[in-house]
Amino acid sequence: MSTGDARRPTGRRRERARLLAVAGILTLTAAVTFGFAVAQPGGEPPRPDVSAAEPAADPATRPGELTSGPLMASSPPTRVSIPSLRATAAVLALGLQADGAMQVPDSAADVGWFTRAPTPGALGPAVLAGHVDWKGHRGTFFDLGRLTVGADITVERQDGSSATFTVTKVAQYPKDRFPTDEVYGAVDHAALRLITCGGEFDDKRRHYRDNVIVYARLAHAHPA
Repeated sequence: MSTGDARRPTGRRRERARLLAVAGILTLTAAVTFGFAVAQPGGEPPRPDVSAAEPAADPATRPGELTSGPLMASSPPTRVSIPSLRATAAVLALGLQADGAMQVPDSAADVGWFTRAPTPGALGPAVLAGHVDWKGHRGTFFDLGRLTVGADITVERQDGSSATFTVTKVAQYPKDRFPTDEVYGAVDHAALRLITCGGEFDDKRRHYRDNVIVYARLAHAHPA
């Protein structure tokens, strides 16, 4: 399969003032062509103000007036596990390439965390992307579309804590109708998005025609 897509749809930015005033979150606006998985921003978006979105002390805090559910201090992810799929993988950081395209994991096994989004467990949507397959090898996210609502996803973090998320939705979209706002837009809780390829493989363009997206929200913070 191809690791990239020649198309670079124009990104657009949309602010949601209510949450921005509280959490300092910048809505990441990007059109999606990650080749196999995730967004390719149309230029360099500002880095989200993660420090303003996280609690000052406790790893998990009580929800505030405009937030819901547990929240954790910011800490980069190191490993993701999906028990129902018997899938686990190291998580590496994904930034932007010189041309503004998102970097991609360079192996079937690794999963990438998009560093322009929040860290898993902090307020906002954290984004993890992985291959469905890669150079003839089955990817960690090969069975991602089989996840069901209520399934658990656990993300281990650099500070020694872990965040367990509960799946709320699994959906598949054509790449030219990727739900940018729904994936990257500001939310009032700690959210997680897992993204990979899906649908038919386009032999001419050498990439899958769809994206599979798993939506989840933080259920438990360890230590709580």
